[in-house]
Amino acid sequence: METPDKSERKLTLAMIISMVMWGISWPSNKILVQASKETDALVSANDLGIYRYAFVILSLLPLLLFLKVPLKIAKKGIPFLLISGILMATYNFTFLQGLTYGSPGKGGILVTTLNPIMAYALGMLVDWRRPNRNETIGLLLGVIAGLSLLKIWDGGASLLDKDNLFFLLSAFLWSIMSKFTSRSSSFGSPFAFSWWMYVVTFICILPFMNTVMIGKLAHSNDIHFWGNLLFSSVIVTTLATTMYFFATAKIGAERASSFIFTVPISAALASFFVLGEKIEAHTIFGGLLGIGAVYMINRKTKPFKSEPLSPLDNE
Repeated sequence: METPDKSERKLTLAMIISMVMWGISWPSNKILVQASKETDALVSANDLGIYRYAFVILSLLPLLLFLKVPLKIAKKGIPFLLISGILMATYNFTFLQGLTYGSPGKGGILVTTLNPIMAYALGMLVDWRRPNRNETIGLLLGVIAGLSLLKIWDGGASLLDKDNLFFLLSAFLWSIMSKFTSRSSSFGSPFAFSWWMYVVTFICILPFMNTVMIGKLAHSNDIHFWGNLLFSSVIVTTLATTMYFFATAKIGAERASSFIFTVPISAALASFFVLGEKIEAHTIFGGLLGIGAVYMINRKTKPFKSEPLSPLDNE
């Protein structure tokens, strides 16, 4: 039987790998959006979402069956499941819309630096608690990292750009969704909860799809489109994102979200190698501070266990 320390180390390694995959997904999804636009100018984020979550559902189900994970979810978890699926569907729209207008490097920076801060702020409000010393230092480092990555000394006027508004909304939606998925282990397997959540997401997107565009995409022979679609679906969502939701159930939404501080640097590096986006000194500085934030927030101050979502959980 594994000790808590060994289990936590494995989970930490899995989370870091997942976050690297998230970083690579930003330029990958930019290529996906561009490839789909070349197929037809009317392809929307919802149309791409239909394919993405269809692949996710189909690829995750055999894995769950192979691992003999029960798919049953307790009735009391259905409201959490529905809300999480709706939030995921909305996030799919804002995320891809942001990439339609903006750069993946900038999007990866905005969403992944603000997300953990928002998640911690929400967590402290819901739990009605103050951060401990390590969390305070980590959050402060995260804020400084975000300000550095955003080049706030330039005035921050770019925050009002259309793409940035979509990215900011994406960060807010994800932080809320993390709070709901953090309760998944209370209703059954976190992996089963994630699969059903993707099913709900798919159903939510269905009414908004354009069947003509879906058909045109199906006949596309663009290797860039299909390659990046499979990567964002199977590798990023089925594996990396599902691992993230599993982690929220084990260590709480706040600590799990703190790992997202490592994504900006990997997103910037991936955007440089894949799309040729320039890496600036402030990006490297902010990325290193983000890694420091993860270390401080996850530095042990108490036994490894899930954090309560609200005071009601302590009753």
